[in-house]
Amino acid sequence: MSKQASTTIDDEESDPDVELPVENGASSVIRALEGAGVETCFGVQGGAIMPVYDALYDSSIRHVTMAHEQGAAHAADAFGIVAGEPGVCLATSGPGATNLVTGLADADMDSDPVLALTGQVATASVGNDAFQETDTTGVTRPITKTNYFATDADTVGDTVAEAFALSGTGRPGPTVVDLPKDVTNAGTDREPGPPRTPDTYDPQYEADDEAVEQAVRSLERAEKPVILAGGGVIKGEASDALRAFATEYGIPVVTTMPALGSFPEDHELAMEMAGMHGTGYANMAITHCDTMLAVGCRFDDRLTGGIETFAPDAEVLHADIDPAEISKNIEADVALIGDAGTVLEQLDAEMTRAPDAPEWREQCTTWKAEYPMDYAAPEERPLRPEFAVEAMDEATPDDAIVTTGVGQHQMWACQYWTYRHPRTWVSSHGLGTMGYGLPAAIGAKVAKPDTEVVCFEGDGSFLMTCQELAVAVRENLDITVAVLNNSSVGMVRQWQDAFFEGRHSASQYPWVPAFDKLAEAFGAQGFSVHEYDEVVETVEAAIAHDGPSVIDFHIDPESNVYPMVPSGGDNGQFALSEDQL
Repeated sequence: MSKQASTTIDDEESDPDVELPVENGASSVIRALEGAGVETCFGVQGGAIMPVYDALYDSSIRHVTMAHEQGAAHAADAFGIVAGEPGVCLATSGPGATNLVTGLADADMDSDPVLALTGQVATASVGNDAFQETDTTGVTRPITKTNYFATDADTVGDTVAEAFALSGTGRPGPTVVDLPKDVTNAGTDREPGPPRTPDTYDPQYEADDEAVEQAVRSLERAEKPVILAGGGVIKGEASDALRAFATEYGIPVVTTMPALGSFPEDHELAMEMAGMHGTGYANMAITHCDTMLAVGCRFDDRLTGGIETFAPDAEVLHADIDPAEISKNIEADVALIGDAGTVLEQLDAEMTRAPDAPEWREQCTTWKAEYPMDYAAPEERPLRPEFAVEAMDEATPDDAIVTTGVGQHQMWACQYWTYRHPRTWVSSHGLGTMGYGLPAAIGAKVAKPDTEVVCFEGDGSFLMTCQELAVAVRENLDITVAVLNNSSVGMVRQWQDAFFEGRHSASQYPWVPAFDKLAEAFGAQGFSVHEYDEVVETVEAAIAHDGPSVIDFHIDPESNVYPMVPSGGDNGQFALSEDQL
């Protein structure tokens, strides 16, 4: 994206293309961001971060003022996912910093590159319960890749540059630099250096030759091989390598939820998403394979179900850039520590033949026919959410970006949208953060302004961050929000029906806003859909609208997400209806 002046910090007399000298710690912070190639950041102003915003006034960096700091963190997170480089967010001290915490924890769980800059009270006041003081580094230490407390105006720019570099290098993750106000106000003329990681940070990119050879021999003799693609495939820019490897050797590919789009779902070898709400055929492939090449995958419980029943007969070949993930949850028979793309290239170079597995591929095709992702849509029943998702998919280009909140709507968006390209699926996976979808759509659209962005939300999830519609309108962002409205926290209600005898405690809403009218109050275009014959025309109108739009889909309140593997269950024993749980 080309550099442009801030849309929320404008100065008719200043020229953002003129590089002003470093004068204080705050201008050094901004110079470090400029040196890192940062062109956009997301944030909310406040007292302790004000010197940094004052320096930003003269910068070419675009600033998007969000409605809430959590939204700033999610927008920066989504920007990083889509752009493939760290997203940057800013907040003031105290509540500003703590409001970032959910977004930072989300990015940490999903290994997303985010740099957060937080204001802090003056150094002399730290520890004295000053106004809007919080121990930001202490609070965020467990949920960041690393964090810093700045102490010197001469070095603060270098600290910011290092934090930026660490966020996006190796296994990505969020970093925080806490900026006391006296440090950012203090004078300095020292130019910060370029972003670089510390000499002590040395991730391993190539797997050991012996491990590569052992893994290849296992693949070559496999009769039922599967590749399990995790989010690391996308983060490692390894999607092309994955497709080439799987196609060359005829190995079916199963993805985790963060890996949606890493392998085209319309490919004959695609088994799509596995896990709790994965496809029946993906879970069957995992359960019955004899060799599993897992690439960039951390084997979380939503994928594995019960550890003892996960791929019970498989030799597990685990490739990951973070050695801490190897054998953390699933015991690896071969550890391939390295970057996803590099390891796939190493394996390809060592391979001498494809595994002899025609019957296995035929079996995988048979499972697709036996457990299709279909649904009944009788006209006398309310609108099925799956129909709405498919209509949105049909009306948008193949490279459209999908963001979601968390709940049933997220699973329907996983299951009934066909993902063909990496970095087109943006969601909250490990932390499961409701309300992620709308601020993520803002970040995604800013990262790729010429790409269609669709956000799926549930009514419960949307109510948590709908204030960010004000930002979408102010910035004139052409995004389309589809609210799958069942007047409940649908996934909770589904679990209560299945496991709590239908006792709907705090899961159903006797009243929800008219989301089309709410959208119009914010200045967006609003639509409301109740019937099947309204769907296609409304979707086309919403997408055609030049600016943010919201479609309030009134869906069947009894619609549930299937297939489903109960928590801790056997992936091979997935349920297709409630009576099978």
